[in-house]
Amino acid sequence: MYYEIFSSPVGPLLLQGADSKLQQLSFLKNRNSKPFVDPAWIRRADYFEDIKEQLVEYFDGRRRKFDVELDFGVPETTFSAQVWRELQQIPYGETRSYRDVAQNIGRAKAFRAVGQANHRNPIAIIVPCHRVIGSDGTLTGFGGGLDTKKYLLDLESRICRTKTVKGSYDHVGHFVSP
Repeated sequence: MYYEIFSSPVGPLLLQGADSKLQQLSFLKNRNSKPFVDPAWIRRADYFEDIKEQLVEYFDGRRRKFDVELDFGVPETTFSAQVWRELQQIPYGETRSYRDVAQNIGRAKAFRAVGQANHRNPIAIIVPCHRVIGSDGTLTGFGGGLDTKKYLLDLESRICRTKTVKGSYDHVGHFVSP
């Protein structure tokens, strides 16, 4: 098992993986304690070079889709894995509500469970849980903090603005059209 700490515009990110697969990408800036790094894990920057390059391209606005092999650590048939696969279908620069995600996986009444699965997403940004918002358009809980969620949505909106998305989120998380 390997890990690396990646410095990003939204703060440090913990990357962890094995067998050429990413198993975790988590935010560290809102943690009160040190990140969990198993003493048996080996810090190896070179192992994550491709992922770090893709993250740099994403934050620079040059990448809209990641090409990373993922390992969620749970069977593909679990509810959470179904949600995480659906999150990967949300196009760059767009959002969906928890209810939308629940309907898309054929579990229309499970929108609260979708929220819980979103909260447990082990691979932030690449599995874009930040693109899931409340049904009323407000920004809701996010492991990296609402300021980070707003930053990521604004980044994607800014890149897409000239083509399809116009507007931004105000200080309380409501979408504002120009």
